[in-house]
Amino acid sequence: MTSAPIAVALDAPDLETAARWAALVTPHVSTVKVGLELYLRYGPDVIASVRGATGIQVFLDLKLHDIPNTVAGAARAVARLKPAILTVHAAGGRAMIQAAVESAPNTVIAAVTALTSLSEADLERIGVRGPSGDAVRRLAVEAVGAGAQALVCSPREVAAVRAEVGPGITLITPGVRPAGSDTQDQARVATPEQAIADGADLLVIGRPITGSADPGAAAAGIAAAIRRVLSS
Repeated sequence: MTSAPIAVALDAPDLETAARWAALVTPHVSTVKVGLELYLRYGPDVIASVRGATGIQVFLDLKLHDIPNTVAGAARAVARLKPAILTVHAAGGRAMIQAAVESAPNTVIAAVTALTSLSEADLERIGVRGPSGDAVRRLAVEAVGAGAQALVCSPREVAAVRAEVGPGITLITPGVRPAGSDTQDQARVATPEQAIADGADLLVIGRPITGSADPGAAAAGIAAAIRRVLSS
């Protein structure tokens, strides 16, 4: 049975919990995601702990955003940990994204377009004019032009971004919530089945899996639903 294209967000309170969640979901999903809080608390050790003996793909979600020289140094520093994916902010611009790509040649650099926690009103307040979809498409085109191999966008924009950048770019969608789940702090969401149908390649799912009584069973259930969509 092939693993489903899910990155489980391991937003755990401690290293032991993150490693336990990773072990429970690994039989069902392709990837585990380490975010900023866990990485800042435990550093490089967290990558080895969640990777475990299986060698599951690790998505290092640091969302680097700084001047190109600083991002180059940061990308080079984490590249030795061999993450499969590393995020940078698309809003950092072409030179910054290119610096990350060149400094971590064996890691997929994924450019984050607009955070899924931001609503249309939030984007307007921070100076992003027009519909969020337009802003996301602009950022996507810039990032791909700078060499980003993947893009992070909400499920609401994934179809439009796919149409814009073509089939060769990996589209990663956070803000994925199974039907009936609480949206929590996510503003632009969709179900896993809808996100896959719209062209997403990798779904980021956290609390609907890790917040359940049995994370392994929750991951297996969502994975099975996604495989049904992919095989239909």
